[in-house]
Amino acid sequence: MAADLPSTSREILLADTPGGLPGPEHLTIARRPVPRPGPGQVIVRNRYFLVFPGLRTLVGDEADGMPLPRIHPGDALYGPAVGEVVAAGPGGPLRPGDTVTHLLGWREYAVVAAADCTPLGGLLPDPVAHLSSGSAAYGALTRLIRVRPGDTVFVTGAAGAVGTLAGQIARLLGAGRVIGSTRSPAKAERLRTELGYDAVVVPGTRPLDGQLAAAAPDGIDVLVDNVGGEQLTAAVRAARRGARLALVGALSGQLSVHRRGGSSPAEIDTFRLVGRGVSLHGYSGQDHPGVGEEWTKRFGDWLRSGEITFPHARIPGMDRAPGALQELFEGRHFGTVVVELPPR
Repeated sequence: MAADLPSTSREILLADTPGGLPGPEHLTIARRPVPRPGPGQVIVRNRYFLVFPGLRTLVGDEADGMPLPRIHPGDALYGPAVGEVVAAGPGGPLRPGDTVTHLLGWREYAVVAAADCTPLGGLLPDPVAHLSSGSAAYGALTRLIRVRPGDTVFVTGAAGAVGTLAGQIARLLGAGRVIGSTRSPAKAERLRTELGYDAVVVPGTRPLDGQLAAAAPDGIDVLVDNVGGEQLTAAVRAARRGARLALVGALSGQLSVHRRGGSSPAEIDTFRLVGRGVSLHGYSGQDHPGVGEEWTKRFGDWLRSGEITFPHARIPGMDRAPGALQELFEGRHFGTVVVELPPR
C-alpha cells in the first residue's frame, strides 16, 4: 500500500569521473521521480546515510572485481543507510513505519526490494549505530587474528570509522596494550583520553620505526591495518614472533591523489614474515557470514553497559552531503561520518 509520497526525491549524482579524489565539483544534487512501490518493493525515507572512503574506488576506473558495482557519471551514489518504510507494495513482509537498513543512501527516498532491507529491531540503542564499521574490526579480531590475553595490538588509521572501534574491541577481547596511528596530533590526544589507547604514533612527525619502538618496546602481536603503505611496512618490522596481521583497509593507496582508487602497493619484508612465523591475512566480510549479526548483538550490549563508545559526526542535510565526502577525505572528522536528513 502506498502512502502520501512526494512526487520527487533529491539524490546525489556523480557528474563526471574525477581524475583524482572526488570533490563537490564532481557531484550534483538532482530531483528524480518517486515511483509507487511494485510487488515486493518498499519506499524508504532515509534518515541517515554513511559517508565512506570506498566511494573513492566506486567512482574511479579501478572498481573491476569489487563486490559492489561501479558508479558511472549520471548514476546516484549509494551506500549504507537507515530509514523508515513509508510505503510497501504487495507481497512483502515490511510495512510502513518499519525502520530498516539498506544500501541506497545518498538520496531522500529510496525504492528498495524488501529482500534487500534489514529491519533494525532493538539490538542497538541508537539507529545511527547500525552504520558503524565495527563489524570489519570485530570480524578481523575474532576470525583472522584472535586476540589473546596480554597481546600488544597496533591499529593503523585509529581515528577513522574502523579504527575508533578496533582499539576498544581489542581491549574488550583481552588485549594488554593498544597502540594506534593517526596523522593528527589532536586526534592522537583524543584516542588516548577518550578511547583508552595506551600510545599513539603520528606518521610524518618523526621516523615511524622509532615511534613504534618507543610505543611497543617488545614489538607487536596483532595488527589491524586500515592504511597500508609505510605504516604496514613499519608494522611488519615491529612484528614479534608469531604475530598475526590483518589487512582491513588500504587507505594510503585508495585516498592517494596519485592513484586511481583501486590499488595500494606497500613494501613488505617477507624475510621477516618467514623468519618470525608472522601470518598476514586480508579481511573480507563476505568470507565470514554471521559476523555482522554477532557483532550487532555484542555492540549493543557493550554500548548499553558503557564499555564501548561510538565516535561519529552527523552532518545535517543533503546540501552538505557532497562536502561531507571531501571532509572525510581530508580527515576533518573523528570516527564514523554520516549525513542526517530531517524526518520530513
